Amino acid sequence: MSDMTVKNTAVHRWEALADKALAGERLTVEEGVSVLQAPDEELLPLLYAAYRVRHHYFGNKVKLNMIINAKSGLCPENCGYCSQSIVSEAPIDKYPLMKKEVLVAGAREALERKAGTYCIVASGRGPTDREVAEIAAAVKEIKSELKMKVCACLGLLTEEQARRLKEAGVDRYNHNLNTSRDHHANITTSHTFEDRVRTVQAAKAAGISPCSGCIVGMGETDEQIVDIAYELRELDADSIPVNFLHAIPGTPLEGMDELNPRRCLKVLALFRFICPSKEIRVSGGREVNLRSLQPLSLYPANAWFVGDYLTTEGQVAAEDHHMLQDLGFEIEECALV
Repeated sequence: MSDMTVKNTAVHRWEALADKALAGERLTVEEGVSVLQAPDEELLPLLYAAYRVRHHYFGNKVKLNMIINAKSGLCPENCGYCSQSIVSEAPIDKYPLMKKEVLVAGAREALERKAGTYCIVASGRGPTDREVAEIAAAVKEIKSELKMKVCACLGLLTEEQARRLKEAGVDRYNHNLNTSRDHHANITTSHTFEDRVRTVQAAKAAGISPCSGCIVGMGETDEQIVDIAYELRELDADSIPVNFLHAIPGTPLEGMDELNPRRCLKVLALFRFICPSKEIRVSGGREVNLRSLQPLSLYPANAWFVGDYLTTEGQVAAEDHHMLQDLGFEIEECALV
């Protein structure tokens, strides 16, 4: 075949997946794996096909989120990727839940960074009832004063705690599945995959918008990445953060380096095809793993974080804003659920 024939075949292959996603049809496992194994020379037609789906649902709008690490370290869980876990030797700050005034001030900072969603994240297996009450008080003040979207990420949650957070005004609850069901025990054994699913379901039952995603680059296979995308589709998560492992020294996954920018972009395209109408957010590890190709991530994805993450630094917000402007994309600010 001529080079032109090969190029046309590649374009047709990825366009066919975009058509399938737009028609609401589920990709096969083989089709999903083919996205992850796409030749690098087909990356641009693949991204364009994913962009067609993204543009259909979101146009050129980008949702910005900002995290506050409301409680750091002190976690009894043994998650291999996390610098805050009990098995981590990473030198991080450790402190109890921040005071209400600090959490509210963080929301003001989020607005200054043009973030539409403010994410209150606390380490630990799950919140105590006292912590839920303190966070609820902060959320009520944030909603009253700033009227912005608030996401909480506090670990495993009971139905009663979810109800109290909903009453306080929490719009969204994040609890990532992190990896596929059959790879989960290789990453953590202090809780189960089903524990995580139940927490997302508890948030949904309380009327809170569910947010759940994954971490890629933790030794999983291509099939397992496709599996976690399917799990999140079945869970019907409204927002899907796709994290790329930032292997922190002192954690069990220290030194793991499976990713490159092109691989990350293929992963994002896969999630767009499998979860076409959902918010796909480029999350932790963006700067480290995507590097100079960060702008291309917004062709399949439609959201990302601004500012720092939990225990690692992010890009300066002004640089993100300039990047979005250069792309011709529009920041979607303070869009409440």
